[in-house]
Amino acid sequence: MQAGFHLATRAAAPALLALLSACASMVSQRSGEPPAVGVPAAWSSSRDGVAGSTTARDWWKAFNDPQLTALVEGSLQTNTDVHTARANLQQARALVTVQNATLLPQVDASGSAQRSKSDGVRASSLFRAGFDASWEPDLFGANRAGLSAAQADTLASAASLGDVQVTVAAEVASNYLTWRGTGVRLQVARENLQLQEETLQIAQWRTQAGLGTSLEVEQARAGTEQTRALIPVLEATQAQTAHSIAVLTGRAPGQLPELAVAGEAPMAPDGIALTIPADTLRQRADVRRAEADVRAAASRATQAEAQRYPSFSLSGNIGLSALTLGALGASGGGAAALLAGVSIPLFNGGALKAQVDARDAALAAAGSAYQGTVLTALKDVEDSLVGLKSSQERRTTLQRAAEAADNASLIARQRYGSGLIDFQVVLDTLRTQLNVQDNLAAARTDVATAQVRLVKALGGGWISDEAALQAAR
Repeated sequence: MQAGFHLATRAAAPALLALLSACASMVSQRSGEPPAVGVPAAWSSSRDGVAGSTTARDWWKAFNDPQLTALVEGSLQTNTDVHTARANLQQARALVTVQNATLLPQVDASGSAQRSKSDGVRASSLFRAGFDASWEPDLFGANRAGLSAAQADTLASAASLGDVQVTVAAEVASNYLTWRGTGVRLQVARENLQLQEETLQIAQWRTQAGLGTSLEVEQARAGTEQTRALIPVLEATQAQTAHSIAVLTGRAPGQLPELAVAGEAPMAPDGIALTIPADTLRQRADVRRAEADVRAAASRATQAEAQRYPSFSLSGNIGLSALTLGALGASGGGAAALLAGVSIPLFNGGALKAQVDARDAALAAAGSAYQGTVLTALKDVEDSLVGLKSSQERRTTLQRAAEAADNASLIARQRYGSGLIDFQVVLDTLRTQLNVQDNLAAARTDVATAQVRLVKALGGGWISDEAALQAAR
């Protein structure tokens, strides 16, 4: 009869395994592939001299400015947002280890010692030691789906770190270029102020000689003071920009080492590498993060579905007891037990089904967010291309205008000194000269910052997922 029992058990085992496998296949697996987005084959806004391979991670070196390089690379190590992103990545990695542990058996050890004595009874000791083990077979894949979700979260955190690096590098570069450009504008204002003061002096001399009127003097003084009033505004802008650089590099405002003034803002070569749209999307950190979010949401939806099915558990323990410590483990002093259990959800008020619906809705939201991120990425590049081209054309035009304004100002002041033209002509030429030179300095800065925006839009300045994971260890 015992042999018949063993035969029946051997026959039932394959059938049970087949049944469990069939039940596991009933769990609906959600696809982690992000939804398709229509990506154009080429950019609608083209620019001469732009073609080639991917954008280099250390793109800021193309500006050939050691001070800019030091600020950007320093900020990637000291910026508070970068530190936060690194900590979030470390947290995500730790949660992967936690989730992976659910697939493995759990073993615990315990021990105790007791000493007791009562009236009329000799004192006695009792020592106990035990081992407990438990395991929940992941027959329906709930724990495996949770592990997949945690791994996707880690990739999303790595991409978030990259996104922060891209943003910080671009912000430091843009602020530095603005700081340099504002310095040039200050220089222009001061030089024009000197010219206007000289013109004011000429007007005063002519009035004293009876060749001019007090009206000309007051007009000259008004133009001079207007230019003088522009200087504190530019100084405040430069100081505020330096404060922004300090915060971006992890310092308090005012603690940034003095920046060297070295003329107008540097510019990268015109031939910034431009990839096709599909490649740009693959190298943008925010798109990679959105893609990882979709995978994590799909795994969590699958996990919620699997939790609606039965769960199984195996547990066992071994207990040892003895009156002396040395007798632990001797024959006759131990006991062992093995327990198998199953838990089947029967009624929960629809909570498990609602959890599945919630996770499916989260998956749909992640898919829509991914599509929005892709479209925004495409728009960023297109806008950056248009902005860079416009800035370059404006700079070229203003360069010609500045040359003409400088010549006109020189001729007007010479002719006024000789009494050949009206003073109003001098004021107009000086005002035009200041405006054109100021606009030219701003335009040159705009070209440089537009280059930064284009590099950022192309996804430059971040490290790969694998390198980010390694850096977070």
